[in-house]
Amino acid sequence: MHSPADLTTSWPDTIHAHFRRVGVRQVGYVPDAGHSLLIALCQDDPQIADVVLTTEEEGVGLVAGAALGGQRAALLMQSSGVGNCVNMFSLLRNCGFGCIVLITMRGEFGEFNPWQVPMGTITEEVLRLSGFLTYRIETADAVDEVVGAGCDMAFNGNLQVAILLSQRLIGPKQWTR
Repeated sequence: MHSPADLTTSWPDTIHAHFRRVGVRQVGYVPDAGHSLLIALCQDDPQIADVVLTTEEEGVGLVAGAALGGQRAALLMQSSGVGNCVNMFSLLRNCGFGCIVLITMRGEFGEFNPWQVPMGTITEEVLRLSGFLTYRIETADAVDEVVGAGCDMAFNGNLQVAILLSQRLIGPKQWTR
């Protein structure tokens, strides 16, 4: 189905390679440490317009506008941002805009911030109720297969696909003073 990732390739490199493979031309994000390497790859790619969002729900408008303009867009967000998007997600499904969303999870294994736990525990349910197909990645060796299939499903079938990047994959955030 997909060309296997090189064992020396990091998981953000693998995701970026799939964005290139399927022709993603716009990537929207609210800055997030868990996505920092992937964001840097998109910023350095002249084929991808990186769009800094002030809030995650703006990303739904970005996806819709890209689709209407004949382009493909991806969204990067943290699990806490999913709650901001619930009303806007209906636009994607009702209009049949293919969309891939990569979500770094918070409120899971090793979380230091109790404010992240409530949304982190319901993120997958919220996405499913919003019409997304959801897939979860726990280890780097699953990134190539899951992201590749998710991109193909989203853009070949005009589906809404969310891929949850677990806190075990991205590593727990550390509190710094």
